[in-house]
Amino acid sequence: MGTQPRIAARYGITALLTALTMSGCSTSAPTAPQTPSTPVSSPSSPAQICTSLVSYWVKETLKGGKWSGLDWEQKGLSNDQYKIHEEAVAAGRAEERTAGLDKALELVDRLVAQRCAEQNGATWSSENWRPPSPAG
Repeated sequence: MGTQPRIAARYGITALLTALTMSGCSTSAPTAPQTPSTPVSSPSSPAQICTSLVSYWVKETLKGGKWSGLDWEQKGLSNDQYKIHEEAVAAGRAEERTAGLDKALELVDRLVAQRCAEQNGATWSSENWRPPSPAG
């Protein structure tokens, strides 16, 4: 009879450790989170934001991406950004026919950057567009 409490205690400890392990808990000290070796920059000017956003969606359209069929509001584009998008898609498709997809994607980057810079981000044309929230 003297060994049964010890066996019960062992089963209890084993069950506890198993539960902790399965729930993601650990009995060891947590490791320090890894930090990226290079800082990740994000676009900050209206023209940079426009270029990043519009280029992304034009490329998705040219590549036939899963979400390329979303409308301009679902993509987060202003009216004028959508005009740039449509112009870039047309130019990209024409370039793709003659020079291939890689050249079309390069053209899109240049064209969108130029048009977004000319229009300072092209954001004033839509009441739906909102600038990104400041980090803080």
